[in-house]
Amino acid sequence: MKGIIGKKVGMTSIFEANGKQTACTIIEAGPCVVTQVKTKENDGYNALQIAYGERKEKHSNNAMISHFAKASTTPKSVVKELRNCDLQKAVGDTIAVDIFEEGEKVSVIGTTKGKGFQGVVKRHGFSGVGEASHGQHDRQRAPGSIGNSSDASRVFKGMRMAGQMGNDRVKVKALKVLKVFPDKNYILISGSVPGHNGSIVLIQN
Repeated sequence: MKGIIGKKVGMTSIFEANGKQTACTIIEAGPCVVTQVKTKENDGYNALQIAYGERKEKHSNNAMISHFAKASTTPKSVVKELRNCDLQKAVGDTIAVDIFEEGEKVSVIGTTKGKGFQGVVKRHGFSGVGEASHGQHDRQRAPGSIGNSSDASRVFKGMRMAGQMGNDRVKVKALKVLKVFPDKNYILISGSVPGHNGSIVLIQN
């Protein structure tokens, strides 16, 4: 497996070689610095720790500064691990967007937009109770009964109700790499990826 950390820039559309117009997401990926190489002998598993984005030194503690100094780099804002990574890298090496090629399939991990506290119609797709008529008091978007017919005298765990929506870690699989721009650290991926513009994503395959 290989991967890189990036920042979602926005969406656009391009024309492929066959003339098909495809919606895609622009991601500014890397360059990432390898800050630690974990091995099964020392850490119990194999992984590559990579870091992305600048962080002010005054906002970093001494442990972080010392850790990044071993990789001869400045403090970074985002650190992630790639388990069982196929990339042969040493501490201090750089990972750029050119590790991906046009046409290959990748997975993108990100955090979805937070929607706040939402009702059952928006959160779960409920159709509401009944139709609008005289005598009803704003019941069209109500969830209806949350009880049961077995006389359990409680609400079962997992009942779909109103609550916090969004702000979840989501992995979207099998997205196609449409274009790679190594000179600008940009990569164009088909479709949409989780998160708002400017959010951090992890691209891997």
